[in-house]
Amino acid sequence: MKKIILFLLLTFSISGFSQKFRDSILSKKLDKYRELTISLPSSYNRDSKKSYPLLVLLDGDYLFDPFQGALSYGNYWDDLPEVIIVGISQNKANERQEDCGVDPLTGLPDANGSKFFEFVGSELVSYMQQKYRVAPLKIIAGHDYTAGFINFYLYKDDPVFNGYISLSPELPKEMENLLPVRLATFKQNIFYYISSADGDIRKMKDKIKILDDNVKTNKNPSVNYQFDEIKGATHYSLVLHSIPDALYQFFASYQPITTIEFQEKILPLTSGYVDYLTSKYETMQKTLGFKMNIRYNDFKAIEAAILKNKAYNEFEKLSQLSHKMYPKTMLGDYHLAMFYEKTGDLKKAAKMYQNAFQFEPIGELTKDMMLDKAEALKGSIKSASGKPDKNKAPENTETPVQPETPEKK
Repeated sequence: MKKIILFLLLTFSISGFSQKFRDSILSKKLDKYRELTISLPSSYNRDSKKSYPLLVLLDGDYLFDPFQGALSYGNYWDDLPEVIIVGISQNKANERQEDCGVDPLTGLPDANGSKFFEFVGSELVSYMQQKYRVAPLKIIAGHDYTAGFINFYLYKDDPVFNGYISLSPELPKEMENLLPVRLATFKQNIFYYISSADGDIRKMKDKIKILDDNVKTNKNPSVNYQFDEIKGATHYSLVLHSIPDALYQFFASYQPITTIEFQEKILPLTSGYVDYLTSKYETMQKTLGFKMNIRYNDFKAIEAAILKNKAYNEFEKLSQLSHKMYPKTMLGDYHLAMFYEKTGDLKKAAKMYQNAFQFEPIGELTKDMMLDKAEALKGSIKSASGKPDKNKAPENTETPVQPETPEKK
């Protein structure tokens, strides 16, 4: 209960970080206007070239705020990216049942359901792509009745959505057997999250468990799949537990280097620290469909690993990368100075520290620090009998700092 209360507080206190407004769209398929709630990231108007993943919410009347709160909180700590959210209003009498109507005999959308299916997958997605900067990653989410309905998009060979958050779905006829077969066929990357609870509605819970068993029997490496059975939750409270789990599953590749990743994956490497960093961000771009600069803290993590393992030659390659990512800052010259210093060319190291002084500070790197390092090296050169020893660098007594959690923005 404390976890849910905290989540609700975060939802309402952090949601102001993005722009939330009402909109409507005239649907030719439905022959009427449909009300929408849209949230644009706080950075949307600051960067005209940046695109964002799209999250479409059925049951937008009550799912919008929990999703927006979780995303805002995760983005505050740079664990989750900014996302464009659009929630579809379905609060009129029997509207969600009509929207997501299913023929009980075939287990497929009925006449009304087929129209709504086309409205969401064709008209709404097209409207959002034309009006806003939408990245290739498009996610759809729903709860119980609507959660079962979103799976119909996976019945298509080329589904419009590549991420599905199915919160305690009411599965139509034979879906627990048909959906796993469909998931086993995809060659493109698909994210799929499904949840239930020990206090869930029995008829839903039993079919969800069959679906989970079938998916695990037909494993597909292209499908990033997760099933959560929430302990101590009900059909309704599981939503607040599931949303953060689903988002952190989908955006795992987005997260910065953690202490665990540093200790278990990076430090054991004997070489290739810079390659690890570039590969991490290339994977993120390929998986999530958008590009971002390598974080400064991730540069510092790789720097710490190089120092710890005395792989000093990698500083030259790290310098090339940091010059590319942060060309106006002193980071690139700082890394090149570290390369010269640790490989014994103290004159060039001092020169590069002086050169770094001309550029913008970044993180804990300041102009005073660059001048102090340059002067210290000049002193070391003079004290060596008046002649520099290019084969010996000053002893490094500092212990490399492991990456920390990002500072508050």
